[in-house]
Amino acid sequence: MPIANGGWILSSTTPVIDGSYESNRRAALLAEEIGLDFIMSMAKFRGYGGRTDHWRSSLDSMVLMSALAALTSRVKIWTTFHTLLQNPAVAAKMIATLDQVSHGRAGLNVVPGAFRGEFSQMGAWPDTISHDDRYELASEWLRAIKALWTEPSVTMQGRYFNFEDCQSDPKPVQTPRPFIVAAGMSERGMRFAIEETDAIFIGGRDDDELRSTSLRAKQLARDAGRRLRTYAMLILVIEDSDAEADATIERFRAGFDEEAFVGMMRSYGMIDAEIGCENAFTARARTGITAPHAAGSPATIGARMTQLIEHADLDGMMLIFPDYQSGLARFGAEILPSLRARFAA
Repeated sequence: MPIANGGWILSSTTPVIDGSYESNRRAALLAEEIGLDFIMSMAKFRGYGGRTDHWRSSLDSMVLMSALAALTSRVKIWTTFHTLLQNPAVAAKMIATLDQVSHGRAGLNVVPGAFRGEFSQMGAWPDTISHDDRYELASEWLRAIKALWTEPSVTMQGRYFNFEDCQSDPKPVQTPRPFIVAAGMSERGMRFAIEETDAIFIGGRDDDELRSTSLRAKQLARDAGRRLRTYAMLILVIEDSDAEADATIERFRAGFDEEAFVGMMRSYGMIDAEIGCENAFTARARTGITAPHAAGSPATIGARMTQLIEHADLDGMMLIFPDYQSGLARFGAEILPSLRARFAA
């Protein structure tokens, strides 16, 4: 969802995405109209700066998705929680409420990690918790929520959370519970997804790395006696011809906001000592486009999506558009029908 200004391209020459409720409302209704499976919003509390002030303005994920749940009737509603910011008992009740508002369509995107500057500005950065510790906290957080969704009372003494006869009603509408998804490319992040979630967002420097990651995640899940779905993110730049799409990409890159890029790298820990190395995300962001993209005519994009899904054995894709109104409309009319025919169950 276009929940924050600037979208997913660090450029001053893209269509305007203002992160407003109205633009999100229109996008949600279009997603519902064309028959997409889910809409998802990130949770963001500080932008990256630069001349575009990228992601400075962003709506609250839970409040936005609750409003959109009341406006839609079919599309699944996935909201995002940072496990460092919310007590699990509070989060459990909020998501159960969203499930009731949406008549059983709520989903939870769990973010165990954090960006230092984003969290330290509100005094919520825990210097004593390491990268792997944050996943331990998130595992405990999710286990508490699952218990609160299913049990009349929860008593638990954990490393991070302590409950004594904790009650949480109403329970979610869905059975056995709302869908849970996370993103994780590290060894610990993947293990967290396998143990606690239903799906994982993955990426890679190229198609073969994406395939390797997807197959590995699914095999590890099978070894653990679980099923884990894999999803990839894709920005769609749809034009009448491949040449026009290439020209659009070059225009976006010509407006690259380098200062916002530096702010993004700092927030992801690529400038400080916590991570300090390049990865697929940062290498791609150096071009101004922060996620994998497909650019071309509807036929070209449809073929590219088919190739990715089949090669990497993906269960789905999370789509992003430089212009959500025209992009969603064209995707629904000119690309989605052939994909549905190709992958019909």
